[in-house]
Amino acid sequence: MSGNSLHSRSTRSRLHLRSTTSRSPPSLHETLSEASDNSTRTTQQRTARNASQSRSLHRTVQQPLLSQEQMIVEGGNTLNTEQEAVQRGQSDRHSPTRSQLTESSALQYGSDFDTSSQVGSTVSWQRAVRHMRSDINCAPSQHRTICIDSMEDDLSIDLEPGPKLYIWGTRICVFDVQRAFRTFVNEFRPTSVSDDENVLTLPSNVRMEIDLERPYYLERLYEIDQSENIAFNLNLQHVKLFSEALYRKIVCYPSDVIPYLDLTINEIFSEKYQKVLYAPIEVRPFNAQKTRNMRALNPQDIDQLITIGGMVIRASPLIPEMRQAYFQCTVCNFPVDVEVDRGRIEEPAVCRNCQSKYSFQLVHNRSLFMDKQIVKLQESPDDMPAGQTPHTVTLFAHGDMVERVQPGDRVTVTGIYRAVPARVNPRMRNVNSVYRTSIDVLHFRKTDQNRLHQIDDGTHLTDERVCMIMNLAKRTDIVNCLINAVAPSIYGHEDIKRGILCLLFGGANKEDKTGNKVKLRSEINILLCGDPGTSKSQLLQYVYRLVPRAQYTSGKGSSAVGLTASVARDPDTRHLVLQTGALVLADNGVCCIDEFDKMNDSTRSILHEVMEQQTLSIAKAGIICQLNARTSILAAANPVDSQWNQNKTIVDNIQLPHTLLSRFDLIFLLVDSQNELYDRRLANHLVSLYYRETNNEGCELLDLALLRDYIGYARSYVNPLLNEASSRCLIDKYLQMRKAGSGFGQVSAYPRQLESLIRLAEAHAKIRLSSVVSVQDVEDAYSLYREALKQSAVDPSTGRVDINILAAGISATTRQIIDQLAEAIRGELSQRQGILISLKKLMQQLRQNDLSFTKELFDEAVNNLIKNEVLVRTGDKIRYVAAT
Repeated sequence: MSGNSLHSRSTRSRLHLRSTTSRSPPSLHETLSEASDNSTRTTQQRTARNASQSRSLHRTVQQPLLSQEQMIVEGGNTLNTEQEAVQRGQSDRHSPTRSQLTESSALQYGSDFDTSSQVGSTVSWQRAVRHMRSDINCAPSQHRTICIDSMEDDLSIDLEPGPKLYIWGTRICVFDVQRAFRTFVNEFRPTSVSDDENVLTLPSNVRMEIDLERPYYLERLYEIDQSENIAFNLNLQHVKLFSEALYRKIVCYPSDVIPYLDLTINEIFSEKYQKVLYAPIEVRPFNAQKTRNMRALNPQDIDQLITIGGMVIRASPLIPEMRQAYFQCTVCNFPVDVEVDRGRIEEPAVCRNCQSKYSFQLVHNRSLFMDKQIVKLQESPDDMPAGQTPHTVTLFAHGDMVERVQPGDRVTVTGIYRAVPARVNPRMRNVNSVYRTSIDVLHFRKTDQNRLHQIDDGTHLTDERVCMIMNLAKRTDIVNCLINAVAPSIYGHEDIKRGILCLLFGGANKEDKTGNKVKLRSEINILLCGDPGTSKSQLLQYVYRLVPRAQYTSGKGSSAVGLTASVARDPDTRHLVLQTGALVLADNGVCCIDEFDKMNDSTRSILHEVMEQQTLSIAKAGIICQLNARTSILAAANPVDSQWNQNKTIVDNIQLPHTLLSRFDLIFLLVDSQNELYDRRLANHLVSLYYRETNNEGCELLDLALLRDYIGYARSYVNPLLNEASSRCLIDKYLQMRKAGSGFGQVSAYPRQLESLIRLAEAHAKIRLSSVVSVQDVEDAYSLYREALKQSAVDPSTGRVDINILAAGISATTRQIIDQLAEAIRGELSQRQGILISLKKLMQQLRQNDLSFTKELFDEAVNNLIKNEVLVRTGDKIRYVAAT
């Protein structure tokens, strides 16, 4: 008899088991026996019963039929659907389960109450009432309504006798889940919430704080009513505080429970606002109890709700995914809809209208497609064990979750952990025993290492936070206050901190008004160079932790493709794709490069375009494109001899090409000079870090979160412009710099330096949250720029600022010495035209004439004469060929 029962379940036959009042209700054993006897009836009786069942298809909206898995059992007795409806009476009209018991609801998931087979269903009565969530992506759930007199349910408050609807294979009562969730939405009031969760986003970008005295999630429904955003963000920590059992069911059975949460929240919204949205509200849970590490995921987590964190390294373009296939018979044009179950489409074998076999054809333009995106998430460095490479996991974003994140974002992902078999051959049905894992995303949340739920701009701030920022900007000492807040654990270096502050705020975004669409750079680049142990790397680490879109890399461990982009084959689509590097991931952020002098020439050469044009041109493997790299470069370099030589220029000390140095707006030196007073103050500061609570006595320090919000607000909303007075002041300062070295044959400024002055002046105006660049901003920018030039562009022989050191790699004084040395060589060899002479002998003869020079200057003078075709070199000897 059990075999007959299993057989009837597999065929999903529709059994109408009746009980009469003249005799006692039959037992379950007798019912199944009766079902077995019914299968032996005559063909005429079976035809009549099938005709009766087909007529009942038109009544399924008001009275759904129950399959063998959905039949009603009460105390061992079997009731039909009509008797069960009479017993319930009017109670179901107000029950939370009423929507899922009828197809008149706005939501339908899977094939819970379909009267058709699993193969397909007709379009006339099913297609119009169905709404599917592609992120749930589960097989149709099965249900059984049974008596739970002998069972216990942790969500049940009063165990009243009677039938209840349970999800097949679980102990989840649908009625209890919906009742508990309805109570949670109507009653939960949190004691405190984070800053970004305490905001209601209303139309016209109006933001309002949530009244914590009212139910929190009713306020969220008010936000949905005003903004018509169908996402209902559900903090699972709130659910856990309210009901541990409900939280456990959501986490363990998300594919089965979340659809009923959607039904409940839509009912609450309809009852409260009497409004029909363009799409049903979707519950999006987040913030599970434990954020799982990628390495800790195991088979026990499959089909459960998990939360992991990491950094997005790649996001695919939008992919159309079929969710419901539309088949049409080629003989009689009979239509059938088939739901896609986890990527599989089962074509109907027989047409129910004309009984033709294998006559269906897929009609693509009438099928239902939804957006899909493949995202690669890489393990966070904080979660990686020592000596291990980072793990990656594949995310599938569906619907409104697509294009929510970009490469470089640090996010926390909440979704359902999936495992699907991999085919041995795409053309064969055989699959491997090893499964591929992925995550169906339900919720994205941008994060930061120091503060959860960090957004990378200033648009998320509340009115109270904006008011706090505006009051802070009104302080007369706002610049010094922000300077003290930058890396407070590092003593001194006020000018360097001011420069880093200008880098964080950046210049004003502007386009060329001539119509040529030439973008003018607003990002500021800074180079820190000097002795080891002078806090260069600490400053870089601080900026990396402060800026949301920041990348940190080392010069020796970085390659050209690691900074730009590499071409790889996507394991899912087998197409060649670009994997972006650090510079592209730091778009609209900061790229911190340590050990800048250790980079090879091929890696440094790619920075020329990035630092000036803010783009990356790629031409690899047939992929030709231009990527945005609107990033600020903060680099640190050490001298060649491990200690800064004051008698050498910056080019000779760090061995970087002058074409790259000229692209830095500010170059600072951090030299470990021997000064007893400075050493004592530095030692006191370092010691105070170990035994005092604060190392800045009498100085108010800004909170790191407030500093981040201040910078984000300025970058988002403040765009200062030059006025007439500030423009004249900039021109005067530039002409003053040009005249400073003209009397000594030196160049103190180029047009590139004028652009740097403009960016620095705009950054100072942004610090004050001013929309106009004042004359004082220009003065502050000029003093900062001159201070940087005094450290990096001073000619050691004269002690004067010479911008040629950065622009041409050689000072004007050195250029004069080379020219004088070339004239002496020409005069020495003019009497020996055509005669070979060794370079060593010529150098000795010139030094006997009381000329002081180095071998490098002598080689430079000889090379210049060879380029001018005055000398001809043969091995280590030269000869004079012409007098030009």
